[in-house]
Amino acid sequence: MFSKTKAFSGFSVDDIPRAKQFYSETLGLDVSEEHGMLTLNIDGSNGVLVYPKGDAHTPASFTILNFPVDDIDAAADELARRGVEFLRYPGMEADDKGVHRNDGPPIAWFTDPAGNVLSVLQE
Repeated sequence: MFSKTKAFSGFSVDDIPRAKQFYSETLGLDVSEEHGMLTLNIDGSNGVLVYPKGDAHTPASFTILNFPVDDIDAAADELARRGVEFLRYPGMEADDKGVHRNDGPPIAWFTDPAGNVLSVLQE
């Protein structure tokens, strides 16, 4: 039934202008805005919809976007330089940069201004 549709994902934030600034300036994504919502134009996707929920927003407690990179150390350094703070989860050892290097690819989690969880991981 949906095999030929161009499906896309989406998530909510509590502040569209702040989200637009973070996704475009901090992360360097191509972000467009229409009808009070954002589209994150990421290569290889149909775009990711970011919609406002204001005070009704509850941050996702799981990773909503993963950004694969060739060099996790360079990416972590640059994100930290841009003011991103990495999350540390109990029972999951991370190095000084905040990169978890056990049980799978090297990965570091962080949040957007609305508290949604994102990650950068080495391919």
